[in-house]
Amino acid sequence: MARGAAAEPHPSPTGSTLPSMTNATTQPTTTTSPPRISALPLWKVLLHDDDVNTVEFVAKTLVALTPLAARDAFATTIEAHEQGVALILTTHMERAELVQEQLTSCRLTATIERA
Repeated sequence: MARGAAAEPHPSPTGSTLPSMTNATTQPTTTTSPPRISALPLWKVLLHDDDVNTVEFVAKTLVALTPLAARDAFATTIEAHEQGVALILTTHMERAELVQEQLTSCRLTATIERA
């Protein structure tokens, strides 16, 4: 081989010319995709009645912090007032924790539990 000349690739058994990899070791790669949200365990976010906040304030807060429309937020607020507790939404744990923390920061009483 001439000095400075590039090494020519060795022909493969299939006839194509690929660089020689006699010393290379190949490890099979496994990739895992993140879990689908629908496959995650579900958690309920619950609104509890309190004697401090007005119905209007609670309903407006639910509209601002959850996917509930105004009519559904008002109905959920009334249910919590009359029954003591009402279901706001069911979602995966991280989102349930986030919604609970946001509601608590607005002086509402909310808890989460496994669905």
